[in-house]
Amino acid sequence: MAQVQVHSLFSEFDINLFKAGKHYRLYEKFGSHITTVKGIEGTYFAVWAPTAKQVSVIGDFNFWIEGEHQLNVRWDSSGIWEGFIPTVGKGNIYKYKIQSHNNDIKTEKADPYARRCEHPPKTASIVWDDTYKWKDTDWMKKRKKHNALDAPYSVYEVHLGSWKRHLEEDRFLSYYELADELVTYVKDMNFTHVELMPIMEYPYDPSWGYQLTGYFAPTSRFGYPEEFKYLVDKLHQNDIGIILDWVPSHFPEDAHGLGFFDGSNLYEHPDRRKGYHQDWKSLIFNYERNEVKSFLISNAIFWMDQYHADGLRVDAVASMLFLDYSREDGEWEPNIYGGRENLAAIEFLKELNQEVYASFPDVQTIAEESTAFPGVSKPVFLGGLGFGMKWMMGWMHDTLEYFGKDPIYRKYHQNDITFSLAYAFSENFMLPLSHDEVVYGKNSILGRMPGDEWQRFANLRLLFGCMFTHPGTKLMFMGTEFGQYNEWNFQESLDWNLLEFEPHKNFQQYYKALNTFYKSTPALFEKAFTSEGFEWISYDDHENCVISYLRKGYQAENDVVVVCNLTPTIRENYLIGLPIKGRLIEIFNSDDIDFGGSGVTNKTKKQVLITKKSWNGKEYSAEITLPPLAVTVFQFKS
Repeated sequence: MAQVQVHSLFSEFDINLFKAGKHYRLYEKFGSHITTVKGIEGTYFAVWAPTAKQVSVIGDFNFWIEGEHQLNVRWDSSGIWEGFIPTVGKGNIYKYKIQSHNNDIKTEKADPYARRCEHPPKTASIVWDDTYKWKDTDWMKKRKKHNALDAPYSVYEVHLGSWKRHLEEDRFLSYYELADELVTYVKDMNFTHVELMPIMEYPYDPSWGYQLTGYFAPTSRFGYPEEFKYLVDKLHQNDIGIILDWVPSHFPEDAHGLGFFDGSNLYEHPDRRKGYHQDWKSLIFNYERNEVKSFLISNAIFWMDQYHADGLRVDAVASMLFLDYSREDGEWEPNIYGGRENLAAIEFLKELNQEVYASFPDVQTIAEESTAFPGVSKPVFLGGLGFGMKWMMGWMHDTLEYFGKDPIYRKYHQNDITFSLAYAFSENFMLPLSHDEVVYGKNSILGRMPGDEWQRFANLRLLFGCMFTHPGTKLMFMGTEFGQYNEWNFQESLDWNLLEFEPHKNFQQYYKALNTFYKSTPALFEKAFTSEGFEWISYDDHENCVISYLRKGYQAENDVVVVCNLTPTIRENYLIGLPIKGRLIEIFNSDDIDFGGSGVTNKTKKQVLITKKSWNGKEYSAEITLPPLAVTVFQFKS
């Protein structure tokens, strides 16, 4: 049997960068790489295992026998084991068998840098490369415009395993099938971006992908790596961006994963107070270790470099920022200044964002962060963490709480629906109604709405009308766009059969129209993150449960007036204050008959005149008709 030959892809500079935590392209060096050495084809392997005293590659090419192919440890104290194995090539299955200096502990691990993994429940790595030819050149050239902070951003959050299943064969759709069905659907619905719940390889379906073991491999559940590239390519060819959920906060203890990798706490922090997450029963990365920082930042760069991702939604940022996150007194240790902030994690996040934006200035990083930690979406040079956007969790909680109330009680809770504007511009906020809001007994979004069926759908239209006219970008979980009744179940397809029924079909048409209106109305996105883009008309009409405001873009002629009637009572001759004279034209109405509404509109009037009568602190005013449980949007005309 061919023996391991001495070979290396690492230069001295690579090693120095790795040790310093500044090597951000480690996937080009570590892992398995098909290559030719001295005219012989084979595969080069490299793995980081500094506590090991022996590392063997075991696989289908040596009958999984330990010691047949022992890697060589580098002489530079980097802890890297490497070597070239002739004749091993694409498709060969392998793991690393590691014998530790720590009590001779033996571990059998998947390759942390593997480009392809076996289909769960199998756990080995697969030697792989692909020669996929990208066809998204046009998108890559112009995506800076699509991903800009002054561009429309309406995101469809998708769990690939349950978006739609192949019913006859009771299986997942493949990446190829999704490239046809999902892309066609998202384009038809006029979303600007898709966000995929984690597609990196994971062993346990009920984790929804948030417990990763294969950080550099798209899950084999839906096909090969090049087939996932094809899906991304198809999205781009249809002018749809793709955001990937990314989990640098924790990882599972599965025997083949990163935990206790070389018989020591290599990737996880050795202090359980910093290295174990009690809520998720998982391990926490050691952000104090340079090599671990390089691993994680390289992984983020990998998905943008190799898979053309347009952004990363970074999961569970709050759990990284605070040493006492979900811990009682005595279960955590303060930092060197006596505070609760995890200083190493904060520095890691800053480095991450600096490198991502330096290498890919036309993408976005988005933080799922639920606390009042300051400056999450501010640049690092201004003292922030450097994210492009942050989820607006407060808006989400307040909005769902408010809309769950019977309209008769809403006048006592108007502050719930207006409070978000008090802090709306403290960060670059994305408004999320994500998968977390439709599981664990919370009900579907439609299921939370009060009233009879008509009112429930009217409330749902109103909620999303408020969301799309509120400052910030938008994210909505799959199924909500057609009024899914049931909670999300990751094991089943969405209830597409509901589209046979008029209310659901009408609501789907509404969401499509809402996306179209949003994308074509500059005032709703050009100044989404600045107070210059928003002005209250009235937030204190508690008795009538009406709020009204202006949304503003770069050009004053594009400004719009938004009026939300939060009760089922039709209000005739409702007076609103306005800053200029002229007239109003109704340009969007969630009560439209085509959406399942009652058809109450201002379009029956020839015009809505703005008169010289001060109201709401404005110099002018106009009388309008407010449809029941509806958002109405007007534009100024001279």
